[in-house]
Amino acid sequence: MQNAIGPALVMLAAFLWGISGGLAGLLMDHDWSPAVVTFYRGAVGLVCLLLGWLPHTVRHVRHINRRLLAWAVLAGLGVAGNLTFYAIAIDRTSVAIAATLMYTAPVHVFAVACLTGNERPTLGKGLAIALVMIGIVLLTDVLGGGGQAVTLVGVAAGLASALSYALFIFAFQRSAAHGAMTSTLIIAFAVFSIVLGLIMNRGEAVQALYSSDLQLFLLLGLLGAGLSFAVYLPGLRRTPATIASIVAMIEPVTAALFGLLVLGESLDLGQAAGLALIVITVTVLSARRP
Repeated sequence: MQNAIGPALVMLAAFLWGISGGLAGLLMDHDWSPAVVTFYRGAVGLVCLLLGWLPHTVRHVRHINRRLLAWAVLAGLGVAGNLTFYAIAIDRTSVAIAATLMYTAPVHVFAVACLTGNERPTLGKGLAIALVMIGIVLLTDVLGGGGQAVTLVGVAAGLASALSYALFIFAFQRSAAHGAMTSTLIIAFAVFSIVLGLIMNRGEAVQALYSSDLQLFLLLGLLGAGLSFAVYLPGLRRTPATIASIVAMIEPVTAALFGLLVLGESLDLGQAAGLALIVITVTVLSARRP
């Protein structure tokens, strides 16, 4: 029973991230811009993290060094790019497509690692990359003209969100090696909030505070950053990396179901096959990675 707690917490976090993608899509259906939606996701999440972990973080302030700070700032830039491009992809494609494209991040990491010589190319890795590329073609219906719900900008944003996510994970791991993960995460989301605060329409952000959608904005931040990371970090400490990579597939599946059942989005048979191909291939590839 004790061994099941860690994977259950990671699964819960992935489920919450999937729901938050759907909530972001719902807010953009209400004509809120991707930047404002993303800002509230990170800013509300930062407040939740501060309230929940501030006493713990204060104890580690004196241990914050230059390396931790530098990597945490880079992680903040990564998560800012990840969630911003993700929101744009949702706006220009669909929740299901955007979430699945973001889930291709491990494949990009593998491809770059092989090209730079950090990993030895193998037939299995090459096949996995090829399968994911086929899945992307099917999912985005590139050969069929992109479909009504898909635009080139949306596909590019979805892939950019995956690359930004890979940057966040890389920098977060390096930063956490030099100090507490909670401190790293709080610094990252503080940087995230500053970056989005500079690029968004601040007048629109103020309007959101007085709108009927304020509860949705608060819920997005609570689920998408606050509560999700509060359960993810302790779950990750108790879960082997192989198991964590498998249960993480809950996120794109949850986001896709939210889009289909709540937002009325649709996928044709080819797109559904592409989604399944990507999720299964990336999950297997990540599970086999040391």
